[in-house]
Order: sequence, then structure tokens, then C-alpha cells
Amino acid sequence: MDETSELSCPENDMMNPALTMTTQVSAILVLSHVFQIFLKPLGQPAPLAQILAGFVLGPSGLSRAPSIHVFFFQNFAVDFYESMALYCRISIMFLLGLEMDISYLMRNLRPVIIIACGGCLMCTIFASAISLFVYEETGSRGSRFTLALVITVVLANTASPVVFRLAADLKFATSDIGRLAISSSLIGDMYAVLILVLISGEKQKRTVNGWALMAFCSLLLLVGIIIFTTHLVHWLNKRNRDEKNLQAVEVMLLCSVILVAAMTLETMGFSSIIACFLMGSTFPRGGKSARTLLAILTYTVRNFIFPIYFGYSGFKADTSYLNELKRVAIVLMVILLSIGGKIVGTLAACWYLKTPLNEGVLLAFLMNMKGHVDILTLTTAMQNKVLNSSIFYNLMVSAVVISSLITAPLISFLVRRESDTIGAKHIPMEYHSPDKELKLLTCVHSRHPVDCMVKFVVSLRGSDNVPISPYLMHLIELPEKTKKNSSFYDQEEDEFSDDEVDDSNDAVEINEAVDMYIEETKMMIHQVKTVAPFSTMYQDVCRFADDIRTSFIVLPFHKHQRIDGKFENDKDGIRTTNQKVLRNAQCSVAILVDRGHTTSGTQAAGSESLQQIAILFFGGPDDREALGFSKRLSTHHHSSVTIFRFLPTLAKAPNEGINVSRKEDDVVVTIQDQQIEVDEADSSALANFYHRYVTSGKVRFVEKYVHNGAETGMVLREMAETYSMFIVGKGRRGDCLLTTGISDWEECPELGVVGDFLASSEFDISGSVLVVQQHR
Repeated sequence: MDETSELSCPENDMMNPALTMTTQVSAILVLSHVFQIFLKPLGQPAPLAQILAGFVLGPSGLSRAPSIHVFFFQNFAVDFYESMALYCRISIMFLLGLEMDISYLMRNLRPVIIIACGGCLMCTIFASAISLFVYEETGSRGSRFTLALVITVVLANTASPVVFRLAADLKFATSDIGRLAISSSLIGDMYAVLILVLISGEKQKRTVNGWALMAFCSLLLLVGIIIFTTHLVHWLNKRNRDEKNLQAVEVMLLCSVILVAAMTLETMGFSSIIACFLMGSTFPRGGKSARTLLAILTYTVRNFIFPIYFGYSGFKADTSYLNELKRVAIVLMVILLSIGGKIVGTLAACWYLKTPLNEGVLLAFLMNMKGHVDILTLTTAMQNKVLNSSIFYNLMVSAVVISSLITAPLISFLVRRESDTIGAKHIPMEYHSPDKELKLLTCVHSRHPVDCMVKFVVSLRGSDNVPISPYLMHLIELPEKTKKNSSFYDQEEDEFSDDEVDDSNDAVEINEAVDMYIEETKMMIHQVKTVAPFSTMYQDVCRFADDIRTSFIVLPFHKHQRIDGKFENDKDGIRTTNQKVLRNAQCSVAILVDRGHTTSGTQAAGSESLQQIAILFFGGPDDREALGFSKRLSTHHHSSVTIFRFLPTLAKAPNEGINVSRKEDDVVVTIQDQQIEVDEADSSALANFYHRYVTSGKVRFVEKYVHNGAETGMVLREMAETYSMFIVGKGRRGDCLLTTGISDWEECPELGVVGDFLASSEFDISGSVLVVQQHR
């Protein structure tokens, strides 16, 4: 009888951890969603609800009940929990690397390192000061130096996954301060991981030479895996070109390579956190491999892995150890020194970098988010027996979790308070410096306008060292009869749906076109999609433009040009969407009419052909916005930009107002103080533009004198075959004699008078037309 029970116990014990873990994960997911229902209306981010769910479910909450505690905290369950946490870390860090803006990190490496090091240095000093006191008061045994290292990680670590998720939930991940916070948190994580490696080495007792050899082998393995993955991805991208995504077997192959590499590094005694991030950040971005992995990981991590991982952090906290005033004081001291060290160090770094105080305070609290390497360090130290005080372990875990629960609402409050500073800041092209990063959103409904859109984006790239962040959104109609809550603008599970609303042929052709341009120009174009009925599609476009803080939106014209040169109407909903975006967007909007800008069809965007671009200026805010485009276009070495300013013939008088001189067929115009029939804003914009770009020879400037709209039309017809693209403002010039009567009728009011004329069938040109509306 006894032997039978003894034999059956291990079998039952082996079954219980799987059941325990499944129950725990399910409970955390349910509780986190319940908390999110109540906290989201209060503006609180998802990580707060997820950490709180684990905290309530763990020994600090429901697990205080003996029956629940026995079920969750079994001897064999610990290994299951740690394995689950490891797989979560691998997925999270790889996705973080895949979504990371590496170009921003490299451009701003100096401020990122200064901010991260400022907080880490102060926390290291504080940790050194209190380590002896904590060692004595918690009854710890073993190496005091190791305990000091553990406290250093607890105080100095910034959980980059938590910061990343917080910034995304609070809608400032694409802002400068959001990207700065995410990048700095990664540096903080790397600092903590280096200390973790030292702590892990305490058990293995390797010599310096042994560590150096093992580190070299690990680095060699990582480099080899990155090279192998790069070649594997290029091979997978070329297979089955007619398919939109990778097959399930191919996805499993890529994931297996990443998982095996991470587990090998863990076995060698090195944390895989940095390695997984590097594998993600060096993963080839163009092609269906990156699109497929990004879609799968984004949905899985955001909906399942993040709640489980953050919830597990809260689950480990055991506040039952806070049964003495002395222990409560230790936890409070750790929390206050952690927050204080981050505030002092970060604010000092921000003062040195001349960062505004309000942004510095927000950065300081973001740098205090915990629950990543710190908990891993505490667990590793206990498992390796380099620390053996359960009191110290539980007090530090409680401090980490409570600190995050306090800091997350404070960050939410600061973000709401500083919404004007870090909110959606759309800089019109009129005021946008060509040396600053440009963010733009282009939209397509089908394959037709993709070449023209991408070639225009490449033209706006400017010089090679100026950053640009272009997004291409595929707008897919969801018929009203199947309308449901599926309007979204992310690459999530619907990316793999075979639903009839997703024209798979269009998607494949769009992907192929974008991939070709990425490969030839080496410029990353981020692809997203939205599935929505035409009646509400504009909301997704405007909302996404706000989220990425774009300077302007480029929409496709609702007609496409046939082979015979005639225009053919697309769906009526496309025109309706354009009109609604023009009315509701919080940034400038442009409509692109493809009339042969890419007449060579497959001509590469990076080809050596010189593009002749004409900017038409009649006056008004929209034309000033169009003028702003020429600043960026003029810096591209394959673009030749000419500004045509139209003036009434009455303004032309000898020796008065304007002096014209010719040199080598270029018209150089000196603009003097007196301007006739041009308002002050136009005069100021033209004068500034002339002195900066025309005198330097970057842009040609020509003035055309006309009596009325009919003469304007004649001038435009003369220019028709010379230029590959025309850019003009929509209008809002008031009653303008220069454009009145330019055409017999106005077919598309959303293009304005001149834009409608250029896009009309009576105007035969081979160049595309961009009609710009400035946000007022």
C-alpha cells in the first residue's frame, strides 16, 4: 500500500506543474483583462493591470489561502515557471529588436548612453551605500559583494519591455522622448545583464581565461547565427513569390533557429537577453519573412506573452514577509533610493544635454520601471546558491513589484499632463527643416499607385544622411454587410486571414513592389494595413497618422490611368475616403495623381535618371506648403526642382518691384521689399526660400506673368512635356484672377482649381500631379 502510494506520487507530481502553470496563466490573463476594463477609462496602461493581476493572484493576494497556495506553489512547478519566463523573454526581446528603430538609436547614441548611465551610476552608488546594512538586517549569508551586485541590479535596472509597452499604450512610442526612453532602457538592461553574468559566474568559478574563452565562443556563435539567419531569410523571401506570407513550416524553421541559439547561450552561462535583441535588430527588414514574423509575434506577444510575463513578475511578490517594521523600512528604502537615484541621475544627464525639465522628469520615472532583469537576477542568485536568504529575496522582489505599481500611474499622469509637449506634433512642410527627420504616411487601395507613391517617397529622402520614416498603408474595404469590430491598422492575426475582403493578389503585388524598392534604395518603408468599410476608413488613416506623428498624408487619386492614357474611375468609396481625410486629418494632406511619373513601369526608384519637378506657386497657405516640399526635394541628387511663381501682368513694370537677370538659361530673380498683390506671409516665405535655396543654386526660380486663368492654362500646357511631376497647393487663395476660368468646369473640387485642371482629361501630360492641402 505504502509502496504503491510512493510510486504514484512522482507521477502525480509530474502532472501537477503543467496543470498548475496552465491554471495560473489562464487566471492571470482573465484577471488582467478584468483590471484593464476598469483601469483603461482612467488612462492607465496595460502593464499596470497585468502586474496587478499577478500580484493579486500570488502569495500577496489570493494565494494566501492555504488550498490555493498548495496548488500554485509546488516543488516541481518552479522549473516550469522559470522555463516559461525564459521563452517569454526570448520572444519579447526578439520582437523588441525587430521593432526597434535602430537608425534612431545610432543617430542619438550619445544622449541615450548619457541618460542611461546617469541613472545607473547614481543607483550603483546608492546600492553600495546600503548593501552592508541590508546584508546585516536580512540575515544574509555568503558573499557581501554578490549581494551588493544584486542590489545594484534591483536599483539600476530599467525593464525595457515594460517601457516599450507603456510607451505604446500611452501613444508616445514614436515621439522623440518615447524613442529616447526605450533606447535608454535598453542600455540600462545591458548594464544589468553584465552584472547578471558576473553573478552567474560565482557558482561556476571560472578563471579569467576561461571566461574570456567562453565569451569569445558565445560571440562567435551569435555572429554565426546572425549571418546564417540573414542568408536563410533572403532564401525564404525568394521562394514562392506568389505567396503573401511564409508557410507555417518556414516560420517554425526561423523560430527554431532563434530558440536554439538563445538556449545554447543560456547553457553556456550567458543570458540570452542581449543576444535575442541583437538577432531581432539585425533581422533583414524587407520581405515577407520580416512581415510574417512581425505579424505573428506582435499579436502573440501583445495579447498573451506580455500579460503572462508581467503578471508573473507580480505573482512572485510575497508581502507576507513585510510583517516587521524593519523589513517594511528596507523595502521603502530600496523603493525611494531607486526612484531617487533615477531622478537625480537622469535629471543631471538631461541638464547636461539641455533637455527640458518636464521631459527629464518623465524620463526619470520611465527609467524606474522594473520587473525584467532584476527579478531574473534575484532568481538566478537564489538558484545558484550564491544567495541563501529567502527574506532578502522576497523583500527585493516586493520592492521591485511595488515600485512598478507606483511608477506606472505616475507616468500615465505625467503623460496626460504633458500631452501638449509629447502629443501629436505635426510640423507642416512649410516649416519643416530638410535636415530633420521626416515622417510621412502614404496610402494605397491597390497595386496601381504603388510605384508612383514609392518613387515620390524616395525623392523626398533628400541626402543620404538625413533620416526619413515612410509608412505605406494598404487600405482594404470591408463591405458593410460583414461590418464588425475588425477595423484596425496593425499587422496582427488578420494578416493571415483568407477572408474575401483582402485581395490577396493586390497584397502580393504591393509587397513585391515595396520589397524591390527597399532592396534597391536601402531605405526602409514600413508597411501596415487597415480593414474597414469606406464609411469609417478615414478614421483609421487619421488615427494612425496621429500615432506616428506624421508631417503629412499622401492619398491616391480615385482614378487610375489606363494604357491608352484615359482615366478610369475606381470605387466611389475611395473618393469619399479622400474627402473625409482632407476634412478631418490633423496634419497636411496631399493627393497624388499618377499620370506617368513612373512611365518606365519597372524603373527603379534609385536609378540615375534626373527627375524634373515643377512647383507651382499662386499664393496662399496650400501653395506655401507645396513650396515646403521643394526644400526636401532639392537635396536629392537625382531631382531638379523649379519654382514657377505666377503673377498678374499688372505687376510687371520696368525697373520697379522685380529685377530679372539671365545667366546660362537660368532665371535669377531678386525679390525686393515691394510686393504687389501678394500677402505678407507669401512674401516672407518666398523671400526666405529664395535666399536659402535659389541663391545657392539648389532650386531654379521662374516668374510667369499672366492676365487670367486662360493664359495660366496655356503656360501650363507649354510645360506639360518638360516635367515629370507637378506640385501645387489645393487653393484657399480667395478670388484669384490667375486661376479663374482656367477650365470650363471643375470635376474634382478636392483637388482645387489648378489641381483639377492638371488631372483633367483635357490636359495631356506625362507627369504626375501632387495636390497639397496644409493643415490649418
